[in-house]
Amino acid sequence: MPGRLRILLCAVLLTGLVSPISAQFRLFGPRQKPTPEPMRQASAYISRQQPLKVNQSLLKQATPDNVHVVVSLPKQRAYLMIGEQIVADSPISSGKAGHTTPSGHFSVLEKDPDHRSSIYGDFVDNSGRVVRAGISAKIDSAPSGTHYVGASMRWFMRLTGEGVGMHVGILPGYPASHGCVRMSSDGAKLFYDNVKIGTPVNVGDY
Repeated sequence: MPGRLRILLCAVLLTGLVSPISAQFRLFGPRQKPTPEPMRQASAYISRQQPLKVNQSLLKQATPDNVHVVVSLPKQRAYLMIGEQIVADSPISSGKAGHTTPSGHFSVLEKDPDHRSSIYGDFVDNSGRVVRAGISAKIDSAPSGTHYVGASMRWFMRLTGEGVGMHVGILPGYPASHGCVRMSSDGAKLFYDNVKIGTPVNVGDY
């Protein structure tokens, strides 16, 4: 009887010892990692802007002599107007921090349908291959065998002597340019066709 009691006590003690060890292993041992959330597309972080809106009946009345332009920096919109009436309402992207688009009263100083930047562009080789992209023309050392090609600024409408203007560009939904007012291709073409050198352009918190 004492032998059986001794065996029974040993079994109880072993059970008590194994259980905490097993629990600790489950507590501190390898855990199954949670499934990561799928990566969001870049487009999910971009503010979606309303596309170009055109009042066709007013557009028929628009001439380079009776229109003016208003650029709203807070709304990131440009308006082609006759008096107080909106002929066209276009999304834009104005200058980012450090390169803000100047506010004030301007007029169209120049129109160029296929303008090229004299400040930003690419170094390309003789075959047209881009060797260094998105650089400033102020860089003195061009790679050997390359030449500078300014960034395309289609339907360019110059507002300042320093080169700020309105033209076709990427619209991410927020201020992202180096100072110019970027527009969609259809918006820039419509504005370009309906303004002249001297057309008033007001830029600010409208």
